[in-house]
Amino acid sequence: MVYSLAASTLTIAAPLACDTSPAQGTEPARGPSDALVTGADDEMLVLEVTRANRIVVRLPRVEVGQGITTAVAMMIAEELDARLADVDIPLADARTKGNQYTGGSNSVVSLYGPACQLAATARARLVTAAARRWHLPAWSLRTGNTMVIAPDGRTATFGSLSASAAKIRRTAVSAKPKPASEHKVIGRPATRIDARDIVTGKAKYTGDLSVAGAKPTVVARPPTLGGKIVSVDERAARALPGVHAVVRVPGGVAVVAETFHHAFNARDALKIKWAAGPSASLSDAQIRSRLKAAVPHLGSPPRGSTQVEGEFEFAFVSHAPMEVLTAIADVRAHRAEIWFSSQTPTDARDSIASATGLPASEVTVHVLRGGGSFGRRLNFDAAIEAALISKAAKRPVKLMWSRNDDTRHGRMRPAGHHRIRASHADGRVVAFAHATASVSESYGKKGTANQASFVRPVSAPHPSDSGLYNFGRLSGDSGQVELAMPLGAWRSVDSGTTRTAQEIMVDEVARSLGKDPVAFRRTTLRSKAVKAVLDKVAEAGNWGRAMPDGHGQGVAVHEEYGSCVACLAEIDASDPKNPRVTKVVMAADVGTAVNPRGLEAQLMGTSIDGISTVLSAGLHIDRGAVREGSFGDFHWARQRNAPLHFEAHIMPSKGEPGGAGELGVPAASGAVANAYARATGTKPRRFPLNF
Repeated sequence: MVYSLAASTLTIAAPLACDTSPAQGTEPARGPSDALVTGADDEMLVLEVTRANRIVVRLPRVEVGQGITTAVAMMIAEELDARLADVDIPLADARTKGNQYTGGSNSVVSLYGPACQLAATARARLVTAAARRWHLPAWSLRTGNTMVIAPDGRTATFGSLSASAAKIRRTAVSAKPKPASEHKVIGRPATRIDARDIVTGKAKYTGDLSVAGAKPTVVARPPTLGGKIVSVDERAARALPGVHAVVRVPGGVAVVAETFHHAFNARDALKIKWAAGPSASLSDAQIRSRLKAAVPHLGSPPRGSTQVEGEFEFAFVSHAPMEVLTAIADVRAHRAEIWFSSQTPTDARDSIASATGLPASEVTVHVLRGGGSFGRRLNFDAAIEAALISKAAKRPVKLMWSRNDDTRHGRMRPAGHHRIRASHADGRVVAFAHATASVSESYGKKGTANQASFVRPVSAPHPSDSGLYNFGRLSGDSGQVELAMPLGAWRSVDSGTTRTAQEIMVDEVARSLGKDPVAFRRTTLRSKAVKAVLDKVAEAGNWGRAMPDGHGQGVAVHEEYGSCVACLAEIDASDPKNPRVTKVVMAADVGTAVNPRGLEAQLMGTSIDGISTVLSAGLHIDRGAVREGSFGDFHWARQRNAPLHFEAHIMPSKGEPGGAGELGVPAASGAVANAYARATGTKPRRFPLNF
């Protein structure tokens, strides 16, 4: 379905929802024509061809470094035969309804069809408008470089045709998207459309904005998670230069000042007495013990089978996006305006409205690009807090969570415990059982806005998804431990731990059967596509080559989001306490890869995630507090830890696009863990390994 919007330029819209029923108050298109409506439904993707010859699509997703703006620009440029440089993809503000969720590796999947159809329809309108202007048959015209071109060489820019194209209801040429065989943009590696802006500083993040009157703001936070204020002596802080306001909020005490330097100085001058948080009696050892006890029993194995068993522990992990959380809020008596990077802006708007006591219709949320997310910006802790501070201070504020704030009080991937048993008989696996326990996500689902900030979107548990293999009878269950912890969906969510543990067990089963890990996978994998990516990394990575003592190779595979991936990692563990991944080879089948260069970057990023969370990066809980506070002690992989050699292979495909942003994390994690096991002759069980 495509709809024309009442405008002086060519402006058309397509629904984003899976339901293709007409938007309320409109009539569906019939054949190549469509309905004329007076405004863009919130659930639509809208394309405008401006008189300045710009193609503008306001994107109901957020750009957090994953390259979605480039991918959508490529879809539009492909179907319109426009220059990529002529396509603008600004981010849409929060809408009153509709899907603006950025997550679950679904952006390209959900936008591909509507974007291609929009652009193909616009192209047909523009060609028809040119044919009428020139009194030529529409079939004789062609398009290219954001222009319509006549057989005699005459040209007309799309912008010059936009007004007349807006009046056309029935096109003289097909409005169907091109077949993949005719693609010239989609599937070709492209540099990000915002790359130059990012490296030159032109790209604007929340911290770069200057909103009238918005003053730098920071918050003094409790030493333990969920700690409460008992008393505050703010006299010394208020006496310092540049201080505008000191206000209490549910998460602590906020200082609004002339500069962030003034704000931090005043924050440190506050004398606060804190009550300990609800988890103050807990540290890592107790949490691990409770998680292990919460794992359901696996039941009895098949009679006559041999068992391969393993238990695995995964620590809490911070998202740690490079851009710290920042939000600007201007809350007045009857309205509010908020600026920040959000993966869930409609939910954020509703929550901000609830927290401030305003109608949702009076809250405007401007969505900005984010400097990384990995799931962190699904939640809007900073935005709610900024709104509450602005309301209390009666002025606009620019709130920044420091790195320490987010590491010690922000979202974490839940810690978990996995118990797996593979049963084999007569040379094959006849049963596979996988039970898990993780920290519950239920904390704070009721109560204040501050408590609500601890909630993350609930994901389906993965007690056993080893259906990837022909492993006979599959079983699994999951348990939970109730802890007052601020949890958040972390890149690849449950798959990042579930598949890692399973791929380690696949290697150990192969070893128990006396088989090579790659050969064993080839004979047991169900999917031809997964076998193909495995074969690709084995060939490209020279699987099985002779390695020096203390060095090893590891492989792992994963299938999700309609896509699949394999990873081969090589590691130097000659010093087992300081291992270094030296080589990573990945292969992915994601259907149509809109931008192979962007996909390669995604895979490279997931390899760093796997290296980090398996070898070095985790959060310790020490008497109800997160011990780590920055990259100085939260040991994410740095340049010296990155593989010396990385290569990515994108499998050719004519299928519809699948998801890719989170796809590689489980395979990379499993491959690194398996490489370490083979290099050291050990069985890694606790991650990261340095815990």
